[in-house]
Amino acid sequence: MQRNLFTSLAILFLLTQNLFSQSLIEQKKEYTRTDSLRGGLRAERTCFDVTFYELNIKVDTDKRSIAGSNKIRFNTVHDFSTLQIDLYQNLKVNSITKDGKELKYRREFNAIFVDMPEMKKGSTGELIVNYEGKPTEAIRPPWDGGFTWSKDNNGKLWMGVSCEGMGASLWWPCKDYLGDEPDSMRIICTIPNGLKCVSNGVEEREVANDSTTTFYWKVSYPINNYNVTLNIADYAHFSDEYIADDGSKLALDYYVLPYNLDKAKLQFMQVKPMLKCYEKYLGKYPFWNDGYALVETPYVGMEHQGAIAYGNNYKTGYSGRDYSRIGLDFDYIIIHESAHEWWGNSVSCSDLADMWIHEGFATYTEAIYVECQFGSDTALKYINAKRSGVGNKGTVVGIYGVNEEGSGDMYSKGMLFLHTLRHIVNNDKMWWSTIKGMCDTTFKFKNIGYDDVVNYFNKKTKRDLSPIFDQYLRHKKIPVLQYSLKKIAGDHYEFSYRWETDEKYFSMPFFVATGDKEDKIFTGTNNLQRATIVLNKKNELNIRDDLGYFDIQKE
Repeated sequence: MQRNLFTSLAILFLLTQNLFSQSLIEQKKEYTRTDSLRGGLRAERTCFDVTFYELNIKVDTDKRSIAGSNKIRFNTVHDFSTLQIDLYQNLKVNSITKDGKELKYRREFNAIFVDMPEMKKGSTGELIVNYEGKPTEAIRPPWDGGFTWSKDNNGKLWMGVSCEGMGASLWWPCKDYLGDEPDSMRIICTIPNGLKCVSNGVEEREVANDSTTTFYWKVSYPINNYNVTLNIADYAHFSDEYIADDGSKLALDYYVLPYNLDKAKLQFMQVKPMLKCYEKYLGKYPFWNDGYALVETPYVGMEHQGAIAYGNNYKTGYSGRDYSRIGLDFDYIIIHESAHEWWGNSVSCSDLADMWIHEGFATYTEAIYVECQFGSDTALKYINAKRSGVGNKGTVVGIYGVNEEGSGDMYSKGMLFLHTLRHIVNNDKMWWSTIKGMCDTTFKFKNIGYDDVVNYFNKKTKRDLSPIFDQYLRHKKIPVLQYSLKKIAGDHYEFSYRWETDEKYFSMPFFVATGDKEDKIFTGTNNLQRATIVLNKKNELNIRDDLGYFDIQKE
């Protein structure tokens, strides 16, 4: 399924947001041919639309190597005789065939250009890429991705794959362009006996060989390439089911290390109340037929579609730390990574530059969960507790066409921006209808970009929010509300105010408490405005920056 532009990442959000930002947000000042080959669109990529992958590999756990093939089915979008697929240079291509005949190809860095028999628009084709080698080992998973080779407490192999930022071509040949997802996929993995391989989707069957076992998994929905994963361990499995409001049943499957079984059964009780909240605000779980799964991994977590990586050690917060900063005790990895099934896995960005669509909305969904479970007052505290973690030193939107995401601020600043937008709309019925409609109908199973989101919100709210989006997401600085207060007579004061922004035609409402029961709403622009307000005491004036993310400067 080819989607508009192309996609992205969705990592987690380590111990503190500042640490995350320092490690990931530094954008390059110069971009190379390697960057544009991975991040850009050219005729060799736009000429075909992938419809199906069948990845079939054998994992040599002793040599830490893989060998196998990927079958690539596609539709021809326009006439071509050369197409591009991607595979890291440290992996060897043994052959590329079409209809049983070997094709010529050439490598350029991690890109492979395949000479094809002339393909006509509207035709279909199928390539089989045979390859082998030692895939990159993860240094700091999931941030620096690759294969994580580990041992469980019993000395048995415990392996996982995470490759969001580095790309799926780190370990399998594909069109590593996240704007083009297959409509469905099969993952076949052969491993030594005594271990289980858990991948995405539904397990079709297991086949016993002499000294190995082959596991067949089927994904029946579109899937981002970076979401494809393998998890290999001596897993124990237990299951449950979630019943939706309409009575339909969703399979819940959990794969954990056997000595953690009791802890997992207790910790994963958070899943069903979470799914109930998400169904209310976002719509039913998107990948219903493939089920929902958590898989214990040797790294902290990742939003792998239908096989969410869980490595939070059965603790609250983030590995036992109070991630909420206000004393809430939910498991952050379960709540955040599950949110990505809606934001990132179903609604996906088309270019890595728009990774904020994944992370900003998923982080805001944490606040949705908090509001659903603990109430709106607690959610307000939860959101505002994240302000100190935003650096505002890089733009949330990244660089297009070179595989470059924006600042790590996309998490908390993205959440704070959406919180601000909610109060700009100032109509919760409209707001929740807009959020739910975005992921449950309008953009479900689609790849989208910045303009798609802005145009959608403009249409739904019937107002031009473009300058507000641009200020928060395309500029480093947040708006600054400059104001002064001058006594006129008695309890009457002149309230002067204006927004200082990078956007020239910026207009945004804000709330002011003056001691009355209801807040007053003022709409500021870049031009100085004045209003008369009544205050019993001068210090009664309270600009509600808890309802919007901006700085205040008194003059």
